[in-house]
Amino acid sequence: MNPVAARGIKFVGHSDLNGKSDGVQIMVHRGFAYIGNGFSNGITTVDVRDPKNPKVTDFNACPPGTRAFHLQTHEDLLIAVNAPSVWTMMEFQNEKAYFGGSPADKLKEPQKRFTAGIRVFDISKPEKPVEIGFMPTDGLGPHRIWYTGGRYAYASIHFADYTDHIFATIDMSNPRKPEVVGKFWLPGMWKAGGETPTWKQGRRYAMHHGLPGPNNTIYVAWRDGGLSVLDIADPTKPKMLAYRNFDPPFGGGTHSPLPLPDRNLLVLADEPTFLNCSEGIRYIWMFDIREPSNPVSIATFPQPTEADYCAKGGAFGPHNLHENRPGAFQSSEIVFSTFYNAGVRVYDIKDQFRPKEIAYYVPPAPTKMIDPRPNRPQVIQSCDCYVDKNGLMYVTDPNAGLNILQYEGI
Repeated sequence: MNPVAARGIKFVGHSDLNGKSDGVQIMVHRGFAYIGNGFSNGITTVDVRDPKNPKVTDFNACPPGTRAFHLQTHEDLLIAVNAPSVWTMMEFQNEKAYFGGSPADKLKEPQKRFTAGIRVFDISKPEKPVEIGFMPTDGLGPHRIWYTGGRYAYASIHFADYTDHIFATIDMSNPRKPEVVGKFWLPGMWKAGGETPTWKQGRRYAMHHGLPGPNNTIYVAWRDGGLSVLDIADPTKPKMLAYRNFDPPFGGGTHSPLPLPDRNLLVLADEPTFLNCSEGIRYIWMFDIREPSNPVSIATFPQPTEADYCAKGGAFGPHNLHENRPGAFQSSEIVFSTFYNAGVRVYDIKDQFRPKEIAYYVPPAPTKMIDPRPNRPQVIQSCDCYVDKNGLMYVTDPNAGLNILQYEGI
């Protein structure tokens, strides 16, 4: 498969996921990739022990109207969100309806149309996950979750009493019966408690996800609500340490935090939630977090320059960051980011004040469209990237399936 553009990364293998080529978040664990599908409403399991010839071994379907597009793996567990399959619903055929305010205000008869909660699978036999537990939730349910072992997982969940997704601590000590044991939200989100939004109409204040940092902290992205630093010394009682929102003057869409504890740095990506750069450019930011109560932005990452990606069609800008998970490629000097129609990019941040791009790979356009929304351009929209210890990159796309690439800088 010939790339549109590439530097320092080569093609290894590809899978169309048995026709369900709508990949979102990916975990690679014990030689198998687990991919949450964006539109096909399930989880695809792929044997990637031979990366040149990946083979689908299972598709685990969700309940009707439900997708499991975000997931986590640890030891013998696979944990997946169950949330409304929004892009297949008539209310959200235009992304403005989803990103321009709380989807809960627009979704008609929600409880009859999907099953919200967190589902747990046994992957001791990695080729075929087996469900062992489910934690139902009300409202829209979860969006994304973080779990790398231990007692607690951290998730973004919409409960019916709140305007949108908030921070939730989940007790995983019994994986067959996960339980919410802590909550945190931005002021104005607890509608059942009489709070009212303080932000202007058309902005979406909702937790996307959070990653733990040093000294019992967690760094949480809130879409148009910016960034918060929480103290989770007691995970059942999260407390605010700091809050930053740079919308305005910069656009919202704060999406992906990546703390680098050994260097007291935070990489933070803002997602473009629109097409053709119609609302400007979104950035990857570098923060100094030596003082957790006062994170300071010290740099932005360079933008791709080898083509005019705003004119290409689709979304252009950062999405997910490779998250340095245990067992994966880990570095506090090399950062990987998907960039939608600009593929996947690699950055050197040895000098945190001057991040520089050192590699990239832009796959060709998808051969077919899975996205059911009308008038979507047939262009690559690289979504998530998992990098293993040897620099093998597993990159998903909502239409083009799974590309396996080799980063040559190792």
